[in-house]
Amino acid sequence: MVYLRSLIFNILFYGVTILLALLVLPSLLLPPAVIRGVARLWGWITVQTLRIAGGTHRLTGEIHLDQQVIYAAKHQSAWETVVLALILHTPMVVLKRELLRLPFLGWYFRKAGCIAVDRSGGMKALRRLRDDAVAAAGAGRSILIFPQGTRAAPGASLRYEIGVFSLYEATGLPVVPIALNSGHVWGRRSWLKRPGQIEVEFLPPIPPGLSRREFMARLEDDIESRMVVLDAPYLDSNG
Repeated sequence: MVYLRSLIFNILFYGVTILLALLVLPSLLLPPAVIRGVARLWGWITVQTLRIAGGTHRLTGEIHLDQQVIYAAKHQSAWETVVLALILHTPMVVLKRELLRLPFLGWYFRKAGCIAVDRSGGMKALRRLRDDAVAAAGAGRSILIFPQGTRAAPGASLRYEIGVFSLYEATGLPVVPIALNSGHVWGRRSWLKRPGQIEVEFLPPIPPGLSRREFMARLEDDIESRMVVLDAPYLDSNG
């Protein structure tokens, strides 16, 4: 049954994604707010279709939609790439520059004003990241970043990159850590979708003003200490 549900989900998800990308092509000529509305629609469709495979989600903690913040989220699967746009009311997303080269999706990412990072660009790329983040903050937008820079399989250990501190230091905004365990339902690079509830925890904000060492240590500890709890039921059952 898991295989059948996963097959139905994938047909619907990718079919609707392609259809949506084609239907809204004219929106590339319209203001970026229109693209952000399409992104929220895509997130809503994804939430509904994932139910077919038995996947749901639950939010806990304070989301802070009423204030400007930087969201720093764990990244286990494509789920948060799509659905957090819906939950967080389309913040400015930091993504790897390679995604801008994708047909259709890359065009929409660019039009929406996503902050693209050249991960091989060194200090020049870091300065560009800071400038783009300051511009986004100046426009009143919240920002979403995946501080490990890429998807990490459940239980895997990846370093937290310095880019998130650059945003924190340059904008002076508080950072809201997000712990989530989507990888157990929507596996990394896997077409199989397993039934389960994705837990999304919004943790207490980290206030501005901390040193690099203090900030990075607190962010990693806040997220990873919760990941031990969120991953445990799935890892134990697999063990």
